[in-house]
Amino acid sequence: MFKKTPIAALLGSVLLMGAADVMSYEAGDNILRLGAAMVAPTENSDALELNGVALPGVEANVDNNTQLGITYTYMLADNLGIGVLAATPFEHDLSVNDLGLEAGSIEHLPPSITLQYFFCDNDSAFQPNVGAGVNYTTFFDEDIDDELEAVFGSGDLELDDSVGLALEAGFDYALGDHWLLSAQVWYLDIGTTAEFTFTDSAGKSAIVETDVEVDPWVYMVSVGYKF
Repeated sequence: MFKKTPIAALLGSVLLMGAADVMSYEAGDNILRLGAAMVAPTENSDALELNGVALPGVEANVDNNTQLGITYTYMLADNLGIGVLAATPFEHDLSVNDLGLEAGSIEHLPPSITLQYFFCDNDSAFQPNVGAGVNYTTFFDEDIDDELEAVFGSGDLELDDSVGLALEAGFDYALGDHWLLSAQVWYLDIGTTAEFTFTDSAGKSAIVETDVEVDPWVYMVSVGYKF
């Protein structure tokens, strides 16, 4: 429900507002937005491999997480801008489906840069936009859950960083000369390899590895300020 309701509700509320003072978008303008951003992975994991041997049907899952989202747009022209997506670190719990185990947790930052196109005249209060660019995702604070270590032994988890496509759509709605409401959605192409390394009490090591296409949708509703 989160994926549709907040954006739809915000759109409905702003359309019911009275006419706002015109906020023109012009070359050289800066737009800063702060709000709630949710990363919703659409993960597609390969079967986990134990020491190179696939475990059929055993896959990794990644849950959703919401953090403070920050976006910035610099207007190159009346209808064209450079957008940056940033946020406080997202934290996701990992699980293993067929084993019924919590696998661990990770934190990541998915900064993205897009070239944005604004469809309406620069003096329109309603400013829908689309964008395309590149995403870089770095993973850190990888931690293996005690449940998994109880099965395989003490362990270590590493995820590779990712570079991929970023697509964006959304709108701004002017509340005056400077303030605005905004709703945005991004699709991020994030692929990584997760490697679990375990060492049992006898000192023997085992490596569990899988490729994960996280490919999240990111949803954000925010308040912005143009200066």
